[in-house]
Amino acid sequence: MKILQPAGWPRPKGYSNAIEARGRTIYVAGLIGWNEEEKFVAKDLPGQFEQLLKNLVTLLAEGDAGPEHIVRMTWYVTDKQAYLRDAKKIGEIYRTHMGRSYPTMAVVQVVALMEDEAKIEIEVTAVVPD
Repeated sequence: MKILQPAGWPRPKGYSNAIEARGRTIYVAGLIGWNEEEKFVAKDLPGQFEQLLKNLVTLLAEGDAGPEHIVRMTWYVTDKQAYLRDAKKIGEIYRTHMGRSYPTMAVVQVVALMEDEAKIEIEVTAVVPD
């Protein structure tokens, strides 16, 4: 995997602008922050985000992959202000489960998610090198 960083561009904080990768691709459907029994333990955004990342790491392991193989994440949040308010805590949770892996990312506020209690949903693409 190679991070593409043009000379003179400021380094993004917490994500990459572009990544070049070759290998076996894993596509992860939109994950939400419920547990393996499809129950929400946390009601707040940081708590659901932490459960979501645990779910993500578990799924990637099934494909012999880890956070370091993620090249793209698209986040859907239902409350931009909650995201901004809890950004520091969300960053801490991210680093705890993802390490220093900073894939390309987009964060989008949406009106609602399919599960009414869900505060966040994330889609992921990972590439495991050949």
